[in-house]
Amino acid sequence: MEDVLAVYARPPDPARPLICLDETGKLLRTHKRPPQRAIPGRPASQDSEYGRAGDANIFLACAPHTGWRHATVTARRTAVDVAEQLRALVDVPYPAAERIVLVTDQLNVHAASSLYQAFPPAEARRLADRFEWHYTPTHGSWLNLAEIELSVLARQCLARRVPDPATLAAECAAWAADRTAAAIPITWRFTLALARIRLADVYPEVDHGINA
Repeated sequence: MEDVLAVYARPPDPARPLICLDETGKLLRTHKRPPQRAIPGRPASQDSEYGRAGDANIFLACAPHTGWRHATVTARRTAVDVAEQLRALVDVPYPAAERIVLVTDQLNVHAASSLYQAFPPAEARRLADRFEWHYTPTHGSWLNLAEIELSVLARQCLARRVPDPATLAAECAAWAADRTAAAIPITWRFTLALARIRLADVYPEVDHGINA
């Protein structure tokens, strides 16, 4: 926990941008009957019955200091899918960065080893050398700011039925573009000092006495 909080406390550095990465699933659902649009005197409505259309995965990367967001829809979240997201981070928005300071949770595919499953060794090494990786602790994924953004995405964009991957991708891309254009930063106020007070129970007790 302290490692991630210390990373968040660093001043912004364009040469070492802070990026948070996370993913979530989305169940795809279709309408069995056309929904009714709102008209004067009657709110919009939809039938409770729906059709199952599979599911999809949403990767979300965000730069808390600049307000940049990017969302990508994939069929799965395998090691290869993660590796593709990492390569896209390096080669598209941050090709000139010395290192990308990356915060993720401890999912097993969130590792440099995923790069070697997806790319030849030389390419995997090139990409691995571009990341400074920091992990949220077990049961502490709430420290990942990308998880906060996924919650905003769910409330603002996905709290409804989405019928297919193409629609999901278009909606997520539009949401991320709007958030990025507005340059909405993420203000993180939970500091290391506060953590040591409010979460004192998670720290081991230290006996400062002298044993006889």
